[in-house]
Amino acid sequence: MATRSPAGRSTGAGQQQPASWREVRPAGVVLLSGPEEYLASRAAESIRAQVRTAQPGAELVRFDAGSYDAGTLTMQASPSLFGDWKIIEVAGLAQMNDAFLVDALAYLEDPAPDVVLVMRHSGGNRGKKLFDAIKAAKATVVDCQPLKKDGEKAEFVTTEFRLARRRIDPDAVRALVAAVGSQLPELAAACQQLMADTAGDISAETVEKYYGGRVEATGFKVADAALAGRTAQALSMLRHALATGADPVPIVAALAMKVRAVAKVHGVRGSSMQLAKDLGMAPWQVDQARKEAQRFSSEALARCIRALAEADAQVKGESRDPVYAVERAVTVIALGDG
Repeated sequence: MATRSPAGRSTGAGQQQPASWREVRPAGVVLLSGPEEYLASRAAESIRAQVRTAQPGAELVRFDAGSYDAGTLTMQASPSLFGDWKIIEVAGLAQMNDAFLVDALAYLEDPAPDVVLVMRHSGGNRGKKLFDAIKAAKATVVDCQPLKKDGEKAEFVTTEFRLARRRIDPDAVRALVAAVGSQLPELAAACQQLMADTAGDISAETVEKYYGGRVEATGFKVADAALAGRTAQALSMLRHALATGADPVPIVAALAMKVRAVAKVHGVRGSSMQLAKDLGMAPWQVDQARKEAQRFSSEALARCIRALAEADAQVKGESRDPVYAVERAVTVIALGDG
């Protein structure tokens, strides 16, 4: 079936779309596949912006495949009374229920003409039948794998600056990757901060000024200390990171990622291997999250999630003192049931 693209041109179902997260274009069906959440979010954000540039009235609908109710996809994809485009974003395919699998397979047989369906799968074996159908339909599959090698991270940094028409010296790229390259969201935030706070070329000296000493205090190390109950250490590392130029946004993101992992395994029985498959996690991540979960009751986890939601909103502009919001979230997590 041929569908109209948001820009109005025809996109045939047999036409293979680009698989680069940077270059992805809106299509009838897009699968964001892989564990790197940051790349998936960038790709989804790009698709959303492109659709709304061409179709400003496009409606955004989001739901989760794990808690999906039968018929929801068909209902949401039904034509609008006003003929507007719709963007449907589906998260959690790694935990999709049977109802979503059935409806998604049926939808692929006859996709709606004015809908861009973006599905997110973080990894694991759940959904192989759906993957095969997506590939058979030659839909867009975006590879969202982690950037593990320093060379890949260096290329990421160089491209971020090139696209912003800014120059960064090779030595500065290496220094930045060494300082904040353990997690991609932090590395991306560092690139944006350097571009926002400086003018002209970025040198190694500039990176040292902003991020010197940061190798020992990343957002995930703060999160590890907080979840282990080491309150003083977590707060000390947090203050050091912020004092040396760290952006609070990726620190909150790191905390949220770790707490979500704990929430997934809290009170759940089963082997690490089985849970890893069911939850889209690595076995070692399941083991670590289970160990950390022992410090939390359901009520304590709920407090942590509320504190993180508040911190996330405040570091993104709802507060004049985002540092306090992050410190409070770290404290709540570190105290656990205490």
